[in-house]
Amino acid sequence: MSHEEGAVVGATYPPEVRERLERDAKEIIGRYPKPRSALLPLLHLVQSEDGYVSDAGHEFCAEMLGLSKAEVVGVSTFYTMYKRRPMGEYHVGVCINTLCAVMGGDQIWDELSEHVGVGHDETTPDGKVSLERLECNAACDFAPVMMVNWEFFDNQTPDSAKQLVDDLRDGKDVTPTRGPKRLCTFKEASRVLAGLSDGLAGEGPSAAGASLEGLKVAKANGWKAPEAP
Repeated sequence: MSHEEGAVVGATYPPEVRERLERDAKEIIGRYPKPRSALLPLLHLVQSEDGYVSDAGHEFCAEMLGLSKAEVVGVSTFYTMYKRRPMGEYHVGVCINTLCAVMGGDQIWDELSEHVGVGHDETTPDGKVSLERLECNAACDFAPVMMVNWEFFDNQTPDSAKQLVDDLRDGKDVTPTRGPKRLCTFKEASRVLAGLSDGLAGEGPSAAGASLEGLKVAKANGWKAPEAP
């Protein structure tokens, strides 16, 4: 269901959507000793419904957690992972932090943004792709790195980045460099971030290449971490 179909009707969800969200929200809230601690995953939950945190999403979180709407908005607008307008089916992040930048990340961003015709946190008219300038993907050994719905695409170039986005827009099968074999949508990724499993967490390698070199050296030399006292 798109956010146009299901989200904002006087800042409320339709009954069938509300029932489904309440069921998931209660499961999430039950994991925490204090309900308000569940705010971050609940924001991901409503983002999985609408593709961004809508006004209806703010109202829902506030009601479920006994918070004011102002408290919820204050949190959702602090973190960049919560979006203020609809993102694309595939949210593409380009790392432009120091190492990725000097390895080509800045050039990738410039060429990709021009190629797609949108800028930071903007979405293509067909709703397929949105772009974001990311400060760090925590994968410097694979620089320059991109992410699509928070899955890694390592060792990118301007040409490979543009081809990746073209393939996404054309509906072709695209496989992340590491992790699951299937690339989820932005809404599906938000649902996983809410703490609701898609069953793919153990699929594919999470680390490879240079990331494992230190571990190999440690094993070869018999090094171990100090034991706790």
